[in-house]
Amino acid sequence: MATFLSLAAGFVNAAGLMAFAVLTTNITGHAATFAADLTLNDMRAVKMAGMGLLLFLTGAFFSGIYTRSMGRHKRFVYTVPLLIVLSILAYVALYGYTYDGSMEKRGHFAGSLLFAMGIQNALVSVVSHSVVRTTHLTGIMTDFGIALADAVRSRLKLGKLLRQRLILHINIIIPFLMGGVLGAFSFAEFRYYAFFIPAGIVMFVIFFDAFRVRVLLIRHHFFLRNRRRVAARRTRIQRKASGKK
Repeated sequence: MATFLSLAAGFVNAAGLMAFAVLTTNITGHAATFAADLTLNDMRAVKMAGMGLLLFLTGAFFSGIYTRSMGRHKRFVYTVPLLIVLSILAYVALYGYTYDGSMEKRGHFAGSLLFAMGIQNALVSVVSHSVVRTTHLTGIMTDFGIALADAVRSRLKLGKLLRQRLILHINIIIPFLMGGVLGAFSFAEFRYYAFFIPAGIVMFVIFFDAFRVRVLLIRHHFFLRNRRRVAARRTRIQRKASGKK
């Protein structure tokens, strides 16, 4: 889930910036813009930056309260938040062409994406017990740097836990960067229809989450059946060998 949603977030980050000139997956820049615009007494811009902060927070609040109320291990618990993210991405893909550069339209579309990314970020955070974030790289890069420092200190003698940390961070950083490159090229080529691509990625995650138990059971039965066949074949070979003796 973290890997594919990082890919989608990197895509939205780059495509959203090119489409609406606003960072749409994190709010660090919005906080700085809010402070700068407040100093310049540009209250219209302050309102837009504050709205972005509030929408991201609202998305995270909704996702957190819904997921915790339903229970992390209930089947389909992640489906509703991800369906909302999917719907927003599809909406931007279908109606993004109406963006005319105005502050109102920018706030509408960029705010919608910020709300969606707030939902996604909180969802993965709850799943991973606040270990993983998928909509920005600041925290992950910091954790990756610390893990690399631990690896150097141990002279690259990686324990199981440290190896898992490094693999986890790489599986988030690389997809996010790949998503960013894909988002920039796709928006340049397909304009707002490019947002159907991250919507498709989210749809894949929804189906994976909904049917993961069934997939795991099928895989378990498949491997179990193969083991039984191998064991039966060995038994037949041993019996034949015993008969010849």
